[in-house]
Amino acid sequence: MKIKETDNFIIERILSGDKSGYRDLANRHKDYAFTVAYKIAGTREDAEEIAQDAFIQAFQALPTFNQEAKFTTWFYRIVFNAALMFKRKNRIRAEDIELSQSAQYVTADTDKNLKITEQQQYIQKAFNHLSPDDVTIITLFYLKEQSLEEIAKVVGISAETAKVKLCRARKRLAETMSKMLGKEVKTLIGEN
Repeated sequence: MKIKETDNFIIERILSGDKSGYRDLANRHKDYAFTVAYKIAGTREDAEEIAQDAFIQAFQALPTFNQEAKFTTWFYRIVFNAALMFKRKNRIRAEDIELSQSAQYVTADTDKNLKITEQQQYIQKAFNHLSPDDVTIITLFYLKEQSLEEIAKVVGISAETAKVKLCRARKRLAETMSKMLGKEVKTLIGEN
């Protein structure tokens, strides 16, 4: 029975010369890195490139990582910054980006699955109209269930500022969805 290693244990292995630790650390955090990058970049290809660049940056900076801090917070700050730099560099404005294949194709054999698929599509379209900061904060809080303190560390702001930004981001998301859907927004989110 293999005991689950902590991030810090894997980092120690890497710093001691164990190259397999890179793979272990990447496998552990690749999905989340991709999600953060995708929410900012808007396309699967760009998100994959951003996530890969972020891993390279993190692995190069690993000797400077303060192991008293949480690795995920440190790493996702790198992903967040890499995504913003990519977005600025390429001046991407995601107005009509197609939904990713994974978000678009949910098995639609029941009414509930159809509603979930429809919700995901409209939320993704609304995300395309929000700023990268808004999308990141909403994603970290709701999809990744990070605390305001963890979000603050990732984004580089205070927890109180994160709380205010989350509130404003939710309001902008609701306004965007209302503009897109009108009165249908209440039906989509389950209100009658």
